Amino acid sequence: MIRIVTIEREYGAGGAVIAEKLAARLGWKHWDAEITAEIARQAHVDQSSIERLEERVDPLFYRLMKVFMRGSYERSLPVENLDYLDCETLVTFMSRVIENVAADGNCVIVGRGAPYLLRDRSDAFHVFIYATWEEKMRRLRETGKSEKEATELLESIDHERATFVKTYFGKDWPTRQFYHLMLNSKVGDEIVIRTILGEIAALSALP
Repeated sequence: MIRIVTIEREYGAGGAVIAEKLAARLGWKHWDAEITAEIARQAHVDQSSIERLEERVDPLFYRLMKVFMRGSYERSLPVENLDYLDCETLVTFMSRVIENVAADGNCVIVGRGAPYLLRDRSDAFHVFIYATWEEKMRRLRETGKSEKEATELLESIDHERATFVKTYFGKDWPTRQFYHLMLNSKVGDEIVIRTILGEIAALSALP
């Protein structure tokens, strides 16, 4: 029985929006910005208590953690309170939160290495959403980004995600064998969602 869906995605491919729609269709909890909020809550983050860590943050991995703690750049989630944690600490909290969310079940988790953390769970269904450059550019322009800004983000964010996964999980991004489905969002959000739901139903019907 599938109780967890993870949605990993190329930047700009619409994975975050698809995940939210999928969770609503399933009636499950949607975990995207909520993961960041839960990490901040558990970490009791405030500048004064962890300011001493700031000098030890490697600039590269600081940026990588911003990629994953934001989760969805399309929403430009503010993460000011997380600026003072180092990457190792954030990864520890992130792993703990995702594993707890998965244990509760009936959830759709966006990004943050969830397919790598949960790859051994038989009740998890892993999806990777990708798209052509033109489709990603179209979606980003619809969110109000200029062509210049969208191009810069498309050229950098997925590279940083791949570096993060390689650094903290020792795997390539994406590691194709970890996913049950890899879907091109150019076909439209509704077709992507119906395909995911159909595969989940088929797996759940197996003896």
